[in-house]
Amino acid sequence: MKHLKLIFPIIAIVVIFACGDDKKENKLSTLNLPEGFEISIYAEVENARSMALSKNGTLFVGNRQEDKVYAVQDTDGDGTADKKYILADSLNMPNGVAFKDGDLYVAEVSRILKFSDIENNLENPEYEVIYDEYPTDKHHGWKYIAFGPDGKLYVAVGAPCNICNNPDKPIYATITRMNPDGTDMEIYAEGIRNTVGFTWHPETEDLYFTDNGRDMMGDSIPPCELNVATEKGQHFGYPFCHGGYIADPEFGELRDCSEFKKPYRNLGAHVAPLGIKFYTADLFPAKYKNQIFIAEHGSWNRSKKIGYRIQMISNTTEGQPTYETFIDGWLNEEEQDAWGRPVDVILNDKGEMLISDDLAGLIYKVTYKG
Repeated sequence: MKHLKLIFPIIAIVVIFACGDDKKENKLSTLNLPEGFEISIYAEVENARSMALSKNGTLFVGNRQEDKVYAVQDTDGDGTADKKYILADSLNMPNGVAFKDGDLYVAEVSRILKFSDIENNLENPEYEVIYDEYPTDKHHGWKYIAFGPDGKLYVAVGAPCNICNNPDKPIYATITRMNPDGTDMEIYAEGIRNTVGFTWHPETEDLYFTDNGRDMMGDSIPPCELNVATEKGQHFGYPFCHGGYIADPEFGELRDCSEFKKPYRNLGAHVAPLGIKFYTADLFPAKYKNQIFIAEHGSWNRSKKIGYRIQMISNTTEGQPTYETFIDGWLNEEEQDAWGRPVDVILNDKGEMLISDDLAGLIYKVTYKG
């Protein structure tokens, strides 16, 4: 394992006028929210993907199509970000960001970077490489990362294909974890085609994660999935079984669906579920407390588009979890044209929901006014 330190001598600081673009503000009127909820633009960040929030309110944002990592702040306390920092550029798909004990962690395709004491160094950040042994494949190579209740950094590793079996390379199609210094990397869960979002149950601390179903089996199958890992070593079916019941046409004969952990809830086919969070705050009405919210990025090759919305899945131990729409309108159903694609969901200290959108280049803020 290599431990390298790189210094960026010049970092740009950009003032954001998040409400200055009338066209983007007007598009918010096309979004549908439950009664009493309001949505606004919190910040503008190009190709905004995964997010992490410090206790001081600094929002860190990664991206996939660009090469930068950002920090945005609301320095005047008006509820809208007014300052943006570029923390690093020339990175390789820096999709994943996580924050712990004052330090920012960033996931590239094959490396994990650590920016120590980042909030005191926003204008002159430095990073070290704490791990650089992940695969270099760019197909599903962008990574989601987050710290678990055990203090370890969890890192997703996607399959390097639509559908393939790599028994000689068990690192693919997994969720891994490591110590904050990059040591003791291990596979925690396997059989996961491509998860770009996971979180932990507020009471049981079980790991809940989204998984994007394979393509080229038609419009209606297989479903994307919401899964739960209750312990290390569980297998969730890929590439042999999809949705807990559909044998893969290429690899299904190798292993039976009964061998694998079944999904907590099957989602729509090709909806591309990404970020996921339990609503653990108190701002929203009581019926939303501890429910599961998922950002569905939306389909790319379905004959009729689906997704492009925020869904709510019930947190329950009884019966089939419900699956209903919380926010939609980024997709014009009639014209089959989308102006936005939700990516990640997090909560701020007020209980408001922040949503990133990589197509529109925006961070939204959802609040409840009653």
